[in-house]
Order: sequence, then C-alpha cells, then structure tokens
Amino acid sequence: TALLDDGTRMSAGQARRLACEAGIIPAVLGSTSVPLDLGRTRRLHSKAQRIALGLRDGGCTARGCETSASGCHAHHDDPWSRGGPTDLTNGRLLCPRHHRLAHSSRYVVTIHADNTVTYVMRT
Repeated sequence: TALLDDGTRMSAGQARRLACEAGIIPAVLGSTSVPLDLGRTRRLHSKAQRIALGLRDGGCTARGCETSASGCHAHHDDPWSRGGPTDLTNGRLLCPRHHRLAHSSRYVVTIHADNTVTYVMRT
C-alpha cells in the first residue's frame, strides 16, 4: 500500500496511477521501507532488489541451471539501454554464463510462463 503525507492509504496501483498522472517516478517499498521499484532513476539493481530477486527466483532462472542466487547477476529483461526500468518485474537472476548468452545477438531468448528462460542459437 501507499501512504500519503496526510496519512491517507491507497493501493500501490492507485499510487502508480497518481504518480504517472503527476509525471513523477513512484518508489515501491518492501516491508522494511526499502525501495524495490527504482524505475529509471538507477541502472544497477540495489542490494534490496537482489535479495528480493533471490527470494523469488531462488537462483539462475535459465532452465536446468542450478546456480544459487549468490552466484548470479541481476539482469534486466527489457534492457536499461532501451528504456527498461530497474524493478522486480523487469529483473531476473542469471548466472554469469547465462547472463552472457542473454546479451549475445547469437541467441534467441525465450521467457516462459514459469519465469524460466531458454536460449536457442540463431541459424
């Protein structure tokens, strides 16, 4: 939920709509009031975001990979360089090997409904 300075509470969705209409960047906070949705204000994922990604993903999200969260990088599905935000919905954990493949033009990356990814070499 969101809390306004006058004490009014509203849903995160309502707060995002208000922020969008006002032309400001919303900050979604975790349970300890640490920002988890940084929008375009920051390129690299924060420590709090990496912890949240680790809890959600459990490790590398490439199908069949067993690399733990501590051995992974935080990756933007929609690249920062093309306007992608630094938030949990656009982030995932990938081990160094799969992170390199995600940025290689030699592979097609498919994101599946279960939040795993697969890589197929382009022909």
